[in-house]
Amino acid sequence: MTDPDDDDLLPPPEADALPAYARSRDPVPLLVKVKAEGMRLDQYLQVFFHDCSRTELQKAITSGNVTVNGKPSKAGYKVRNDDKLVVQLPAPVNDVIVPEDIPLEVLYEDEVLAVVNKPPNMVVHPARGNWTGTLVNALAFRFGDQLSKENGTFRLGIVHRLDRDTSGAILIAKADGIHHKLSSQFEKRTVFKEYVALAVGELERDSDYVEVGIKQHPRDREKQAVALDPDDPTAKPAMSYYEVAERFRGYTLVRVQPKTGRTHQIRIHLLHIGHPVLADKVYGGRSEFRRSDLVPGLPKDDDEVYLSRQALHAFRLRFRHPLKDTWLEVEAPLPADMRAALEALREFRPYR
Repeated sequence: MTDPDDDDLLPPPEADALPAYARSRDPVPLLVKVKAEGMRLDQYLQVFFHDCSRTELQKAITSGNVTVNGKPSKAGYKVRNDDKLVVQLPAPVNDVIVPEDIPLEVLYEDEVLAVVNKPPNMVVHPARGNWTGTLVNALAFRFGDQLSKENGTFRLGIVHRLDRDTSGAILIAKADGIHHKLSSQFEKRTVFKEYVALAVGELERDSDYVEVGIKQHPRDREKQAVALDPDDPTAKPAMSYYEVAERFRGYTLVRVQPKTGRTHQIRIHLLHIGHPVLADKVYGGRSEFRRSDLVPGLPKDDDEVYLSRQALHAFRLRFRHPLKDTWLEVEAPLPADMRAALEALREFRPYR
C-alpha cells in the first residue's frame, strides 16, 4: 500500500511496457494523461522509472533517448495531455537478483501466494543505491523460482508496495496469472487494508474520514503533498478512514483504513489533520522517539530509543483468494519497536 503508504499499482496503468523495461530496457511507450499536464518531462519520467536518478533521466533526454511525439525534447518541457513519449534507457548496473538468506516471517502461504510480515528499515525491491538487502532478495532465497515475474526481475512476486520504514503485511504472488488477479483487486479497491499508527497529539474525534487529494511535492521529488485545490489537475483523489484505538497524553494510537493507495497517503493525511505519524522524519520533523520525550529531566544514561522510524504498521489485509474465490484475512503482529513505544506510553502517559 513506493505508503499507502502502499504505492499505486505496479506498473502504472499508463505504462503497459514497464515490465519489459524492467527486464531489458526495451523502448517504453508512455501516453501522458490530463492529470499530469504541466509537469516537467524529467519529473514525469521519475514517476515511472523509480530506479533511475533525475540526473540519469536528464542525460537520457539530452542524448535523444526520450522522444515526445516523435521528436527529441528537453528536460524542462511541460508535458501535455495525449503526448506520446518513447523512452529508451541504458541497462541497469545490476540486472540479476541475488538471493539472500534474510529471515522472513511468513504469515500465510499456499501454492499460489504468500503474505509476509515485512520488517521496518527494509526496501521492498532493488533500485539504485539498494541492490541488496531488499525484500525481493529475501523472497528469491525463500521461494526460489516460484515467484511471479509479471512486474519484472527487480519486483519478483511484489503485488503492492510498502515504504522502507513501514512494517507489516505485504502480498506476494507466485505466478503471473495469479499476480494479475491480485493486482486487479487492488485496482478495483476491493482489498481491505488496515494500518496501525502512533500519531503525535490527541485526536479530537474518535473516528472520521480524511478526503483530500495528493500530489507530488512541488520542490522535493521524494515527498508528496496535499492538494488544497479540489480542481488541481496534478492531484490524485485520496481517502482514508481512521478510528482511535487508544489514547495517551500527547499521543494517539489509531487504526487507519485507506480507501485509495497513494504514495505516503496515511502519513500525508495524518499530517494534514495536524497529527503526523510519530518519528516520521520526512513529514513530522523528528526521526526518533525516546524515553526522554516522556520523562522530563531524565539522566542521559537512562535514556532509551523506542523508535528510530515512522510508527506505521500494515496490520491487516483482506482479499479474495484468486483460486478459491473465498475471503482471506491475514494479520501481522506489531513489531518490537512499536510494542516498546506503546508500553512506554502506557507507563508514562496514560490517558487522564
